[in-house]
Amino acid sequence: MSFWAVTFLEYWKRKMATLAHHWDCMDFHEEEERPRPEFAAMAPTMEQNPVTGVKEPYFPEKTRLSRMFTGSMVIIMMLCVVMIFLVTVVMCRGIISLMMFRTGSPVLSFNISVSIVSLGLILLMGRVYTALAEQLTKWEMHRTQTQYDNAFIFKVFIFQFVNFYSSPFYVAFFKGRFVGYPSNYGTLFGMRNEDCGPGGCLIELAEQLFIIMVGKQLINNIQEFIIPKVKAWHQKRSLAKVLGDNASHEPRRWEEDYQLVECEGLFEEYLEMVLQFGFITIFVAAFPLAPLFALLNNWVEIRLDANKFTCEYRRPVAERAQNIGVWFNILEALSHLSVIANAFLIAFTSDFLPRLLYQYKFGNDLNGYVNFTLAYAPQNYTHNPLCRYKAFRDNNGNYSLFFWELLAVRLGFIIAFEHVVFFVLRVIDWIVPDVPGSLELKIKRERYLAKQALAEHQEALLVSRGRGAAPATPGTSSPGQ
Repeated sequence: MSFWAVTFLEYWKRKMATLAHHWDCMDFHEEEERPRPEFAAMAPTMEQNPVTGVKEPYFPEKTRLSRMFTGSMVIIMMLCVVMIFLVTVVMCRGIISLMMFRTGSPVLSFNISVSIVSLGLILLMGRVYTALAEQLTKWEMHRTQTQYDNAFIFKVFIFQFVNFYSSPFYVAFFKGRFVGYPSNYGTLFGMRNEDCGPGGCLIELAEQLFIIMVGKQLINNIQEFIIPKVKAWHQKRSLAKVLGDNASHEPRRWEEDYQLVECEGLFEEYLEMVLQFGFITIFVAAFPLAPLFALLNNWVEIRLDANKFTCEYRRPVAERAQNIGVWFNILEALSHLSVIANAFLIAFTSDFLPRLLYQYKFGNDLNGYVNFTLAYAPQNYTHNPLCRYKAFRDNNGNYSLFFWELLAVRLGFIIAFEHVVFFVLRVIDWIVPDVPGSLELKIKRERYLAKQALAEHQEALLVSRGRGAAPATPGTSSPGQ
């Protein structure tokens, strides 16, 4: 999946270059953009643009930086709220698990219920923060639409990244790591830390990823089918109230188009695809079916979007852009993060390396492996000699030699895995050119023809000037003639 992610991004670079050339946006730069109407209306002064030389609205850079710093503090506070929600869910899960253990209730249905509640909190917090990020970005007074979009996208993605991925990251890398051992259990606010189930944290991680990812896809597809129709019905009803008896019985085409819902842009579509890209790359080692569900979701969603943009929304206003902006940088960061996350998942969360080391040390099969992974509780904890728990510890609770050998193997695997994968990624990046060869040839041909046309124009201009200056030269006849 890491190789696929990088190959996908490399070929997307080629596609972006082809589209930018087709729409004549390859030389489009941010300096050519005019100020946003909101910026022009709220800017306090007018100053000359050093690039274009035209006077335009101006906002002091120091004031903008101070506002951006304040906005960053608000973002950090909201991220802390997300972490508080996560800790609250963990503590509630611990309390309810203890109650269910005492009553003998099934734990699997409880884990599924907790994951569904987490999904509801995630979607609710996402809505709240998107509205807050929009207000903060407007307050920061960015000059161009590109700067505004990049700042808004970065804010929302940082929050949504923590919002959606904090719970899977907790299960994958923290749950069951600080449990302790009998007579010396680790605690959080006076409660014992959560431990993984008998099947390990990888199974629980797969369950949570399935519920969060597939649940989010189902809810988004239902929203994309219902919400545009509700908005269109409300829009027609509002216009009918305003027009009253003046409404024509046979509305013309542009009147019907005006009754459609105003297009809200592609931000939500990009955000959904980028979050999905993270799910199928970062956690693919724990949930290998994620790419399949993503494919099925995209197959359905592309038809829903087609209906939405052609039948429910007004035609969007076209805007020039050289590429997809900060979204591509986010995709690249996710593809690199996926390599590190999958390396740690394989090394620390799965049983792949413990099984491999056991086979290397004690034979080529796994006979006695489960018994080997269970340690005996200390004698001062219980008088029952058969009290055992899953850990590589001795009878006194100290880590065994096998634990330290396994830790060295895990760290060595992570270093080797990352170096090999990143090396192959760099090779793919070097082999696949960012611009297709046919397009590069076409660009060179266009530049040559442009230079040739410019040279011919300058030559014709010089000839015309020479002909115009010829009658003004003094004649050969002398004044005495």
